[in-house]
Amino acid sequence: MVAVVVTHRSGSTIDACLSRLRAAAGVAQIRVVDNASDDATLGIVQRHASLDPRVRFIGNPDNPGFAVACNQGARDADAAWIAFVNPDLLVDGDSLSRLRAHARTLDADCLLGTALIGEDGAQDPAARRRDPDFVAMLRNAGARVLAVAQDPAQGLQRVEAVSGALMLLPRTLFDRIDGFDTGYRLHAEDLDLCRRARAAGAVVAVANDIAVLHVRGVSSRSRPVFVEWHKHRGLWRYFGKFEAASRTWPQRVAVWTMIWARFPLAVLRRLATTGGPG
Repeated sequence: MVAVVVTHRSGSTIDACLSRLRAAAGVAQIRVVDNASDDATLGIVQRHASLDPRVRFIGNPDNPGFAVACNQGARDADAAWIAFVNPDLLVDGDSLSRLRAHARTLDADCLLGTALIGEDGAQDPAARRRDPDFVAMLRNAGARVLAVAQDPAQGLQRVEAVSGALMLLPRTLFDRIDGFDTGYRLHAEDLDLCRRARAAGAVVAVANDIAVLHVRGVSSRSRPVFVEWHKHRGLWRYFGKFEAASRTWPQRVAVWTMIWARFPLAVLRRLATTGGPG
């Protein structure tokens, strides 16, 4: 298994992330792809690479986006299974091997995630999601909630989408669906990947019996305006790919307005919590 980690200004968590991955069972290769970090990230990654031959560092001189970097890391390795791991995710020693064991129980290709727990002990609702339906969101604000409730009776719960913070899939599936769509810069690329994996016949599911600590949003805190711009752009791209063709032009205009009307409000909320513009 190869663990692919994409970094950008991840100095506060990448040391712990890589230390955990290096100690994790089943990890034969680690690829860290950095998108133009200007903090302590590079030095920390290079130190880990000097200590462990499984760690290889790929540095981008600019920031081409999360999807591009994920694809770079996956294609630089040759392991049969690929785990995409956020730099603010702290796996336990058996997290990835147990997730791989779940995959062995399925009779089909799969894309798997885990339960995600924040520093406050709360479950991350992004771990289990359904596909967005943007026209339904116009009619009912409740449709904007994509989270799916955990079914405690299921160790492996089938869902429409899992979080990109931690994803495990076989290389054969990754290659068959041509990896992440690089038209996304930030956000919604995980929803897109899950949807295309399902369309290719794969099972998308979350392992409810594996919980991983997720220190959310470390990289995004330094550039809130940039993050929100690409988040909303990603939502519009997703709508265009999967829903727009079946909608009338007034519905398409209404969805565009709904998405972009939220942008200034989202920026203001981020600025209020981060304390400055990105």
